Amino acid sequence: MKTSILGLFAAGLLACAVPVGAASAAGVAGAPAPFDKGGVKVALVTFISAGDFFQAYQAGATKQAKALDIDLQIFSGRQDAAAQRDQIEQAINLGVQAIIIDHGQPEALKDVAQKALDAGIKVVAFDVNLDNPKIPQVEQSDHGLAKAALGQALKDNGTSFQAGYVYVAGFAPLDRRNEIWDETKKANPGIVEKARWGTVNDTTAVSTADQTKAAFQANPDISVVFAPYDEFARGVKLATDELGISGKVKIYSADVSTADITEITAEGSPWVATAATNPAVVGAVSVRAAAKLVAGEDPGHSIVVKPVLLTQEELRKNGIKTVEDLDAKLPAFGQSDAAAASWIPTN
Repeated sequence: MKTSILGLFAAGLLACAVPVGAASAAGVAGAPAPFDKGGVKVALVTFISAGDFFQAYQAGATKQAKALDIDLQIFSGRQDAAAQRDQIEQAINLGVQAIIIDHGQPEALKDVAQKALDAGIKVVAFDVNLDNPKIPQVEQSDHGLAKAALGQALKDNGTSFQAGYVYVAGFAPLDRRNEIWDETKKANPGIVEKARWGTVNDTTAVSTADQTKAAFQANPDISVVFAPYDEFARGVKLATDELGISGKVKIYSADVSTADITEITAEGSPWVATAATNPAVVGAVSVRAAAKLVAGEDPGHSIVVKPVLLTQEELRKNGIKTVEDLDAKLPAFGQSDAAAASWIPTN
């Protein structure tokens, strides 16, 4: 997810590297070098730092790094493309052995990612297409996410309805989800896109809510909103609640967090379904992919974490209130064998 770039000062952001790895190098028994001795340095350079999804992603990455005795440093770009570039440069200068690039604007990153490769540093990208055969791409099967959510929308509403769509171009996951939205409209000409809006910033949900109000005031006949990012969906729900129209609208989204589950299962909530992977699992997969590269193993170029559909009805019926409940009651959500290896601890 990415477009509206905040005018923040890059110099202030360069101090955002947070060391979160193991305090001492002990190594992993039975692991190949250099993980047998531990202390491998890895940088996670993010673009978006706001929102539950990204916090959970970083938590999963941190947990996996600790299990591998990796010295992980997280750089928070805060939606600033220039700062993210500078932070990758800083990671290169720190002598890390791998860099994980989490989202971002491809054209701002391709050359500096290549600079890291030229320095002998392994690079993994999550949800940003750097178009480089040497850089594995971790993704959530964004086509699968969109197909699952829109499949439920068609099941609930039929093939003819007035739709609102929240989208920001230029972000790899949103662009992939948009491809499925376009395909769905083409296959179902009764779906009429009445309005399109969206923004990505430090207050995405609030900004989206303001835009949603304007969209509904101009198009009161919208009955379905496809908001394929949970911060978008949260903003749409906030707007429909404030406008008093939650009973007339259904929201379909992608991604999930404990806060999202609370919103989805709330009495009278218009947010009826989301398709998601566990962001903590995706974070762990990203670290595993980087670790395999450092160990001289091939994690594959396209590393896909499969999503599951989560409906309001299912969440309520199973008493699911948190992401931890999802892990316990829906094993497909809480686990992934992507980028796994016998020597990599997953707990």
